Amino acid sequence: MTHRGSRVLRVGSLARVEGEGALHLRVAAGRVEEARLRIYEPPRFFEAFLRGRAHTEPPDITARVCGICPVAYQMSACQAVEDACGVTVDPAVQDLRRLLYCGEWIESHALHIHLLHAPDFLGCDGAIDLARTQRAAVERGLRLKQAGNALLEQLGGRAVHPVNVRLGGFHRVPTRDELRPLQERLRRAADDARATVRWVAGFDFPDTATDADFLALAAPDRYAVERGTPTVLRADGVRSSFALPGFLGHVREEQVPHSTALHSRLDGRRHLTGALARFAVGGALLTAGAREAAREAGLGDPAEGAVCRNPYRSILVRAVEVVYAVDEALRLIAAYEPPSRPYVEVPPAAGTGHGATEAPRGLLYHRYRLAPDGTVTDARIVPPTAQNQGAIEDDLARTAQAALVAGDPGDEELTRLCERTIRNHDPCISCSTHFLDLTVERT
Repeated sequence: MTHRGSRVLRVGSLARVEGEGALHLRVAAGRVEEARLRIYEPPRFFEAFLRGRAHTEPPDITARVCGICPVAYQMSACQAVEDACGVTVDPAVQDLRRLLYCGEWIESHALHIHLLHAPDFLGCDGAIDLARTQRAAVERGLRLKQAGNALLEQLGGRAVHPVNVRLGGFHRVPTRDELRPLQERLRRAADDARATVRWVAGFDFPDTATDADFLALAAPDRYAVERGTPTVLRADGVRSSFALPGFLGHVREEQVPHSTALHSRLDGRRHLTGALARFAVGGALLTAGAREAAREAGLGDPAEGAVCRNPYRSILVRAVEVVYAVDEALRLIAAYEPPSRPYVEVPPAAGTGHGATEAPRGLLYHRYRLAPDGTVTDARIVPPTAQNQGAIEDDLARTAQAALVAGDPGDEELTRLCERTIRNHDPCISCSTHFLDLTVERT
């Protein structure tokens, strides 16, 4: 048995996956017999300490699950509680929520593309190393992230863990004059987003494909972000959907011995949620500019049924989604008229409510049960990376096996390859994983 400890992994990649975890590979006679992504970060018990809280509290509490995608948790929580209380939010407020969510997509994708993932394709240890040879690209990524943060600050009150979101809407909504300065910034961001797609399209992508089923939200009139119907595109091309209240009947979670993160199966099958799934399920509803960017980047035209199953090319799909999020933010600002009221009242009521949105990393589901006085009696949260764990482990096994067939890489080379495989999925389970140990058993 060969054990490679943290010494092997003292490289920039440590800072390029958020969370704590380890990989265990068992190789016998040149074959990968087992690949386990072991998440050992202590459980955070959000579902447990939401019980007994007032129905107004989940949006602010669950936002603390993640500093990168707090809006996803706030929006899913708001949806679920409003659903339980039988409240419908005004369309103008719903558009503001979508605009806020666009800001999160822009800043999160820009961070992942430029600082976390691109170094893998360009032979760099991390963003600092990358900036020495690709300074303009890194600066472009930072400008994009700042543009997304500006949206979060304007609508949410601050860029991390926004404080302006509340049940029924916002504590305060902006005036048209307050949004106007963002337009010029977003126009510059649109140029940066398209330049990013062209840059990423030039990377060398290994030829591989996942055979996991795709799960994403779908909306009838727009690319799904802050709402939609869970929709499945199976590996064999069969498409289906189900009502959101049935989510836990289709996505079944189970505890595994090697991880503090639950693993999920979709109708008993391995599935993947996130950028690849969204592009496959709803890509036809991308803006014309985003579809053009996808075609020029070699992804094909989603309006004609193009599907990308190569996890390495997920960085390219995320770049296309940045183009979309910027285009959509500009559209929403141009059409903006302040709502007559910043929020609707959400009085307490007994009931069960469901909410789901598309976090940058994939479908995020919340369910709450409320007592008549609004007290939360039960909470369920299913984050995207927990759903992706099975598909990630399968990718790890296949990638390691292909490397062993092609040659016999040492443990250090195999470690780098496996970390790269995990970063394809932009995992976040702290919300995510963080490599500290690689154990390879060779017999």
